[in-house]
This record gives sequence, C-alpha cells and structure tokens, in this order.
Amino acid sequence: MIMTLEHVQILDQTDHLIDMIKQSDVMQEYECALKQLEENEEAQSLIQSFKHIKEHYEDVQRFGRYHPDYQEIMKNVRSSKRKMDMNEYVAKFKLAERNLQTFLDDISESIARSVSEKIIVPKENGLLSDSGCSSGSCGTGGSCGCQAS
Repeated sequence: MIMTLEHVQILDQTDHLIDMIKQSDVMQEYECALKQLEENEEAQSLIQSFKHIKEHYEDVQRFGRYHPDYQEIMKNVRSSKRKMDMNEYVAKFKLAERNLQTFLDDISESIARSVSEKIIVPKENGLLSDSGCSSGSCGTGGSCGCQAS
C-alpha cells in the first residue's frame, strides 16, 4: 500500500484521538483502579489463589465429571472466584474496565457508522452488531432479522 498525504493525515488524526482517549475521565478511572488493584495485597492474593485453583480446574476439565475431584474443584473454583469478585479493589477495577470497554466500543461504532451503516461492529460481548439485526441471535446461531444486501 502506498502512503498518500491523505493516509498520513488520517494517521495523525488517529494519534490525536488516542491522546484524547488517554486523557479522558474513563481512562483515568481505569488507570487509577488498576493501580489500586495492583497495590492491594489482599486483592493480589485472591487473584493468585484463583489463578492457582483455575489451573487445577483446567486439568480436571479434561476428564469432566469423570474426574474423582470434579465436584470439589468446581466448588473451590466458584468459591474462589466469588471471594475475588467481592473484593472492593477487584470490583472497582472490573467496573472501570467495563466502562472503558464500553467507551471504546462506542468510539469504534461511531467511526464505523460514519463511514457506512453496513459495517459490522464488534461489541464487548463478542457478538457482532449491524444495523439489520437488533436481536443479536445470529451471532449465537439463532435466527434473526438480518438480511443480505
């Protein structure tokens, strides 16, 4: 691809948009929550504990319900995740992360829609969104109102 002056200008504007995002309140809240999470010993301990249990869970998953420790591991994973998720710093970080993701999704969708209404935009939950499908069912194998143009 040959870079034209137009391409360079668009990339410069992209850098400007990136700087604006980095300076936004949403990004500042995310960075603050991340820093607090990283500095909180209890939260880090809960995260490490969950990671350890999750590794054991993944080993057990290979055998499924036939593994002798299946029920106990499932119980431990749920319990550990609940403890981790209930930690004030983990919860605050997850909320800030979700808000930042929504913010970035909104920016992506706005850019895509300004280019063309037919552009399919990925969303936070992994499904694709386009203007012809409001149910989201087509992304999960269900039926929807999407129509090929």
